[in-house]
Amino acid sequence: MRPLTNIYIFACAFTFTLWNNIQPTVENEFIANYSNRLLTNVPKNIPVHTQVLDLSHNSISGIDISEFMYLSYLQVLNLSHNVIMVLDFSVFVFNGNLEYLDLSHNNILKVCCLTLAYLRHLDLSFNKFTALPICEEFGNMFHLEYLGLSATMIRRSDFRYIKHLRLRTVFLTLGNFSLYEPQSLTALNTSNLHIAFAANQNFSFSLLYDGMSTSENLKIVNLIYTMSYKDFPTPSLMLLKKIKTTDLMLDTVDLQWAIILQIFLLIWYSPVEHLTVRNLTFQGPLGDLTEYEFLPLLSSLEQLISLDSSMKALTLERVRNKIYYFNQEVLYRQFSEMNIARLTIYDAYMPHMLCPNRTSSFQYLNFSHNALTDELFQNCGTLIDLKLLILQWNKFESLAKVSFMTSRMKSLKYLDMSNNLLRHNGADVQCQWAESLTELDLSSNQLADAVFECLPVNIKKLDLQSNQISSVPKGVVDLKSLEELNLASNRLADLPGCSDFPSLQFLNIEMNLILTPSADFFQSCPRVRELQAGHNPFKCSCELQDFIRLERRAGGKLFGWPSAYVCEYPEGLRGTELKDFHLNELACNTTLLLVTALLLTLVLVAVVAFLCIYLDVPWYVRMTWQWTQTKRRAWHNHPKGQEAALQFHAFISYSERDALWVKNELIPNLEKGEGCVQLCVHERNFIPGKSIVENIINCIEKSYKSIFVLSPNFVQSEWCHYELYFAHHKLFNENSNSLILILLEPIPPYVIPARYHKLKALMAKRTYLEWPKERSKHALFWANLRAAININLPIPIEANEQQSDVTSTSSIS
Repeated sequence: MRPLTNIYIFACAFTFTLWNNIQPTVENEFIANYSNRLLTNVPKNIPVHTQVLDLSHNSISGIDISEFMYLSYLQVLNLSHNVIMVLDFSVFVFNGNLEYLDLSHNNILKVCCLTLAYLRHLDLSFNKFTALPICEEFGNMFHLEYLGLSATMIRRSDFRYIKHLRLRTVFLTLGNFSLYEPQSLTALNTSNLHIAFAANQNFSFSLLYDGMSTSENLKIVNLIYTMSYKDFPTPSLMLLKKIKTTDLMLDTVDLQWAIILQIFLLIWYSPVEHLTVRNLTFQGPLGDLTEYEFLPLLSSLEQLISLDSSMKALTLERVRNKIYYFNQEVLYRQFSEMNIARLTIYDAYMPHMLCPNRTSSFQYLNFSHNALTDELFQNCGTLIDLKLLILQWNKFESLAKVSFMTSRMKSLKYLDMSNNLLRHNGADVQCQWAESLTELDLSSNQLADAVFECLPVNIKKLDLQSNQISSVPKGVVDLKSLEELNLASNRLADLPGCSDFPSLQFLNIEMNLILTPSADFFQSCPRVRELQAGHNPFKCSCELQDFIRLERRAGGKLFGWPSAYVCEYPEGLRGTELKDFHLNELACNTTLLLVTALLLTLVLVAVVAFLCIYLDVPWYVRMTWQWTQTKRRAWHNHPKGQEAALQFHAFISYSERDALWVKNELIPNLEKGEGCVQLCVHERNFIPGKSIVENIINCIEKSYKSIFVLSPNFVQSEWCHYELYFAHHKLFNENSNSLILILLEPIPPYVIPARYHKLKALMAKRTYLEWPKERSKHALFWANLRAAININLPIPIEANEQQSDVTSTSSIS
């Protein structure tokens, strides 16, 4: 079993035609690339299992059997572009699997032959052989398919050893060619013959004819004839019987016009079906050809073209004219009257082409890269069989005239008008297209939105890439058959709808100005199978979230996802792929955001209301307001700078239910004896006419201390709560130590209401006096209480007397 399949071998062989693109590295154990290493000898460290070896583009001057004998698996060897002078095939005697051998572009002068039984590809072209290096051993290479040779002369006997081989391709390079014996090439048995002459020598017409008599496919490069056309042998039409070529390519042709006509006459009568001429140059000025000799040639050509021929396709690429005086219209007429199916005239600076005088057999016309204008084929009704028309890279300007050009082409299906100067302003200009037209390429023109007013109604595939379209107008045209639409590289700001394109399946809108594509595209375009919308300057915001979700629902309909879909704005997200861009639902859904904010507001209001109720906040607010109003009235009623003086040692706050203890115990024990204490009690010291709150505040303000008689009854009294609040407010407002707490009865914590949090705090942080049940401890209790409120009041005697009178009056009341 051979190490590699034939498919792999010839795939590797094909890569050698493009080997310059391979990097100079050892790729794996089977493929070793040592090209462009400046090597002068074959490396010694080539892996043993190498099957493909590239040693091209070095300076290797010789090869030896010892350098390849251990490479028993070698199948492909490229030694092209070196300086080898002698080739001995015995070097490869141990390489029994060798199938591909390229020794082209060397300096080989001598060959020592040996049969390489499995060789399929042997290239010895572009060397310095004088005679063709065909050895007798070549005749035993029955697997040989490609043979490249070079020589300066060819004799009839050169191919005798290989005439029995069925070769797929033979390539001959004939540098400094000096001798050709007629009918030498006819000994070859090949389907593809490629002959390359040197660029500075005259070619042999006999060789051209023999080549056409040898293979079905013939390519000849560098057809140059610098001598007079009179010295050029006139071909005999009797030779046509032996011609086999059906596909002929002539590359780099630089001949006089008369010689070109003679060759063309021969080809036209021959079985050639496809003729391609590249890099064609007409020599001039007409050489030694007189007008009387030139006109008959044209007449013969005209008669020839009118006859039936095997010719089906003619291609002329990169045509240059060096004839100074030349009536091109005569030539255009000959081209237009050709009875062939396909005609290509590419890059010939052709300014015009005539309409055929009679019904034409043209089915394909390609006049790309010329100078054609809007006058082409106007009112031409003879191109009724034309199916494909390619006119890209010309000078067409009016889209309406282009439509009129096609109106009488009843079979036209494809039209390429790309890379022209087309415009359409839509100013009352009606367009008239061929009804059969289904594919239209208008890319790279100067078309704007009005182009949609001038389109074929039966179009299926439309290319408007690289124009100046900013929007797709709705209702302008109804393209019911349109399946593919290319709007890439325009100025569109959004995806177009499909109201006018109900059959649309493929849409390309890449490289436009789309910031936020519509997310309902696939809903309005249910038949679209592929959308190309990448490479736009996407703005990554909430509006883009719907489009990103669209990709997940589309199931692979977005072509190029995710690499082609990247954020452009804002600056902080530039370069981020859309698949990696995420915003939470709340930030992008306005309705949800409003509902959430409303719910949070309601919850917050409910919590605040609950806390206000639980902590009795309204009560505290009301008390603060009353205290503030009282202080403000007091400030207005007293003269400026006058401060209120202390009149009492203590203000007593108690519950009415504890009044008996206060009146029988507290007041008598504090007010009797030496240094009696002046107490403020609401029953005798509140001033009639003032509010209770104002009286409480005034008494607290005029008292040095505030005594609170605490009991379960106290915490149930609303007014006691007021008095405690205002006293506590004074405590913090004046930074004083004015509170005295007397615990008359124990107060269970669960009895204290939640709004009495100040009382709880005071009892937890401040020392209070507890009324003892034992009578023996009463004396100590009163002593401690007196000590807590002991102070000399700065109150004048007159003030005391007045206060006594007020007290008496209050008591009487």
